Amino acid sequence: MEDLKKLIRDVPDFPKEGIIFKDITTLLKDGAQFRKSVDALAEHYNPEEIDLVLGIEARGFIFGAALAYKWAKPFIIVRKPGKLPAEIENEEYELEYGTDAIEIHRDAISKDQRVLIVDDLLATGGTVAAVTRLVEKLGGKVSGIAFLIELGFLKGKELLSKYDVFSLLRYQ
Repeated sequence: MEDLKKLIRDVPDFPKEGIIFKDITTLLKDGAQFRKSVDALAEHYNPEEIDLVLGIEARGFIFGAALAYKWAKPFIIVRKPGKLPAEIENEEYELEYGTDAIEIHRDAISKDQRVLIVDDLLATGGTVAAVTRLVEKLGGKVSGIAFLIELGFLKGKELLSKYDVFSLLRYQ
């Protein structure tokens, strides 16, 4: 997977000073390597144990939709507040300075459906932990959580210790 890492661009001081942003657009523009990354994520899971694939706004939509397509599974989305048109369930979570929230349609998940949560990057884990709470609030079961990238030094995986968390690429 080191060839995939070479395609991810570091952008210093984005979105704020002191942050090194992992830009995946450079990976996405290489069709063969994008396919390789989706295939590698897919290999970790048994699609027979997944009923729905859930993508987290926005880059989780890219990889989640690709996995759902590959397996012919339904694809559902979690978005920032005010973006979904029907009845929603909302979950707030803590940020370094304040709170944020995410939303899902109330009818997106049925009781006992097995959900694979997909996002591009695991940092502190706050957003995806909120997503797991939404899935469970709607009666779903988290069958796994998949990331393209994990920033291990931020220890987000610790917040998700009761779940099967898989990251294709890891940065210490």
